[in-house]
Amino acid sequence: MDTFISNSPEETFALGQRWAAEGRPGWVIGLIGDLGTGKTQLVKGLAAGLGIADTVTSPTFALLQEHDDGALPLVHIDLYRLESQSEIISAGLEHYLTAPVGLAAVEWFERWLGGEWQPGQPLPESSQPAAGQALRLVHLADEGETKRRIVHEDFGD
Repeated sequence: MDTFISNSPEETFALGQRWAAEGRPGWVIGLIGDLGTGKTQLVKGLAAGLGIADTVTSPTFALLQEHDDGALPLVHIDLYRLESQSEIISAGLEHYLTAPVGLAAVEWFERWLGGEWQPGQPLPESSQPAAGQALRLVHLADEGETKRRIVHEDFGD
């Protein structure tokens, strides 16, 4: 488990860029945090780090955006409007969360986990990454006007 303190949106963006350098096919980055904690800003940094030129916005109403013009394909998913694993599966998003072709960044990932996840807690059995897959769970918390505590833990390969 690692902790990063971001003092600005630019620092959150830069963290996403650094993580993009670690990116590999099949990696899921599950983002958990309240509105305004920097989830989309982190995804914007991931996209920039992958060399994606598209504008990245939160796909709240579309559920997902696919970006194929970078070093790896990036799927950006927003689960805010879905309440449970069964709704996520019914929406046809399960394969993006369990075996993405490239990298998947998923906002409101706690909807897939079935509730609030806190760093240091085990993953529910139904949310374990498949063999050969990796999951980075990221918890973002507001600690001031621009200060964010970003804690992440890696699971799987």
